Amino acid sequence: MKNGIDILIESAPLQSQLMGKRVALLAHPASVTQDLTHSLDALAACDEINLSAAFGPQHGLRGDKQDNMMESDDYIDPDYNIPVFSLYGEVRKPTDAMMNSFDVLLFDLQDLGCRIYTFITTLRYILEAAARLDKEVWVLDRPNPAGRPIEGLSLRDGWQSFVGAAEMPMRHGMTLGELGHYFVDHFNLNVRYKVVAMQGWDVSDNHGWPSDRDWINPSPNAPNVSMARAYAGTVLLEGATLSEGRGTTRPLEMFGAPDIDAKAVISEMHRIAPLWLEGCILRECWFEPTFHKHVGQLCHGVQIHCDGPYYNHDAFKPWRVQILAFKAIRNLYPDYDLWRDFEYEYEFGKLAIDVINGGPILREWVDKPDSTPEDLDALTFVDEISWAEESAKYHLY
Repeated sequence: MKNGIDILIESAPLQSQLMGKRVALLAHPASVTQDLTHSLDALAACDEINLSAAFGPQHGLRGDKQDNMMESDDYIDPDYNIPVFSLYGEVRKPTDAMMNSFDVLLFDLQDLGCRIYTFITTLRYILEAAARLDKEVWVLDRPNPAGRPIEGLSLRDGWQSFVGAAEMPMRHGMTLGELGHYFVDHFNLNVRYKVVAMQGWDVSDNHGWPSDRDWINPSPNAPNVSMARAYAGTVLLEGATLSEGRGTTRPLEMFGAPDIDAKAVISEMHRIAPLWLEGCILRECWFEPTFHKHVGQLCHGVQIHCDGPYYNHDAFKPWRVQILAFKAIRNLYPDYDLWRDFEYEYEFGKLAIDVINGGPILREWVDKPDSTPEDLDALTFVDEISWAEESAKYHLY
């Protein structure tokens, strides 16, 4: 299969549409061609393309910033002598000065298929600025490694943020090129928008991630496809006091803390909602984070295994798995200090778990003693079905 960048590099007709225009690239470390050449280098080698600027999203063009809310600076690229603007520094929405550095912006980011992954919001902000300033945006499309399944409550009105671009479930099942079309319609944007579509992407091949492509971290704590599959659930841990495995070699595939009994948690999860655990295996583990939460402390944890012969892609429910873990801990330890109270992604006066989930429903369900899986499913199924119908209109593959 070929990604959008590969199609553009090989297509003289596509490149001819960029002749005489100033071209900018928005990219990160996973923005590479089929032979792993970075997209910036590949585009710079094209005689017909005049690179005038580059942009980096959260974690930077070079992927050097480990954690959330660690900002990147603007700089001049030493090889091509063009400005590299940070969209996760002093601003998250591009300024007019940044936008005026180009005529066409090529948006080439590898996504994870999860609403909270900020590259989605960056796409929305770019499209809105392009509509205002009459700029052109091309998405060089890439696979959704989490595939087509949809899961989670939709973001509630009033909870939009940098980790919540629009009213979609946590696991949205779309590519960035498809989401761009959705944003254009949803926000009624008058913008020149184009998708350079992939060729040969079979969403059934390895459940979304093509087996013939190398995985490169799109952000520092996204090391493999298993993480991408689990992320729509494990990202919720960023709003909890439990470690999500940052500071280990398996971040966002597991959770734990020094003061929980992981065996008891797994048992309680199976007791409460065994159907929510289909498609994966939970394994007791121990880990000691080298940084971040519980640094230097031995944590009793649970790893979510979503690969191997026992993995069922259509049955796996990462959002429900993680919520179920919270519920099990609340049942076992009613007074456990579960929710982190700190500024999260520049949102003030709100609990991080509510910002992440796009409203307080999840937290309230976990904390309510008599809530049941059926209670949450009754709300969530409505959102999932509605989004499945809405998003299908934009599928390109």
